[in-house]
Amino acid sequence: MLPVVLLILVGIVSLVAPSPLDIGFLLGAIPPLAVLSYGPAATATLGLLVVGLQHTRVFHLDRPGSTDLLTISFVAVLSVFVSYVRSHRDAQLNVERTVAEAAQNALVPPLREQVGPVHCTGLYRAAQRGTLVGGDFFDVREGPTGVRAVMGDVQGHGLSAVSTVASLLGAFREAVLDQPDLPSVASRLDRRLLVDSGNCRLAELFATVVLLEFSPDARTVRIIACGSPAPVLLHDGKATELEVSSGTPLGIGLSEGGRYDEVVRTLEGGDRLFLASDGIWEARNASGAFYPLIDRLPRFAEDEPAETTERVWEDLLSFCGSVRDDATMLLLTPEPRGDP
Repeated sequence: MLPVVLLILVGIVSLVAPSPLDIGFLLGAIPPLAVLSYGPAATATLGLLVVGLQHTRVFHLDRPGSTDLLTISFVAVLSVFVSYVRSHRDAQLNVERTVAEAAQNALVPPLREQVGPVHCTGLYRAAQRGTLVGGDFFDVREGPTGVRAVMGDVQGHGLSAVSTVASLLGAFREAVLDQPDLPSVASRLDRRLLVDSGNCRLAELFATVVLLEFSPDARTVRIIACGSPAPVLLHDGKATELEVSSGTPLGIGLSEGGRYDEVVRTLEGGDRLFLASDGIWEARNASGAFYPLIDRLPRFAEDEPAETTERVWEDLLSFCGSVRDDATMLLLTPEPRGDP
């Protein structure tokens, strides 16, 4: 838009000025400016208009000689070439971006609003700008024993962690169908990371996860935490962090015999389980104070589930200013079925 405005402005000023003005040099900037916004055809058109405007007597633009004509023409031709290269590069980038987004959406598809008797709402903000997937992940799936959910945080963030996230999500989705209980699911994920790290104990490849399993009637939930913060129960407008033993992270081979401490919690109508990654729990403001998640959650406990995560995110940004780590939230609202 700027090249067109500049062209019109120079023309109008030249016409209304009582005497010729020495502003013809401004026309030389129009073709290079056009490169930033327009394709080769539009850039060539503006170049021709510049040459025509400068050599139209009614505008009195310094009566340019052959040297000025050659200079403007060279700049215009060069701008058309640069515009062609830029347009070609932009087209390639658009294709690559589309493919990357499709791949990332295939890896972490949008969370379904309801899985079995559980309503699901998730929010994910990757630390690395321009990416949909980073070091955090979550998923909710229904299997033979009920609805199982996972939230995890792998070592690192951004694109470097995507392969680990893909491996864990694949293992979780298989375990939902194959494994009889939640500890077996945790063992499957732990083994997956150990295999990926070459069966090296205390390897640098590890992940913290929290696993949940809702009974088919959604009246009880089983929880296992492997180095991850416990879920927060929202009940009657209050937020309470559940007492769940935080075991060792997955992938470092320290779980004794694959045993994990499992907590069973009875659920009532209206209960919600709020899960947040370290990026939420450990977020700090400029003075170094942690974001008080437990104190802030009751403010949003009565909101619609889809609004709760968004309002927590807005409140987090208001408190901290910015968040440098991957930030993930998962809100699960079970609907108990049948008589208690």
